[in-house]
Amino acid sequence: MLAGYQRENKRHATIAIGCTGGKHRSVAVSEELSSLLRALPGVAVSTKHRDLGRE
Repeated sequence: MLAGYQRENKRHATIAIGCTGGKHRSVAVSEELSSLLRALPGVAVSTKHRDLGRE
């Protein structure tokens, strides 16, 4: 997927992950995905947890 974005000179991609509460599974999955993406050359990653900390 990212190779296709790079071939088309797209510089931004948004990946959203959600779960019912937004505080456990989605946080764990997004952190793991962020870690994997950061390991790729030329890829910058920004992670935002929208609902973490909300009660």
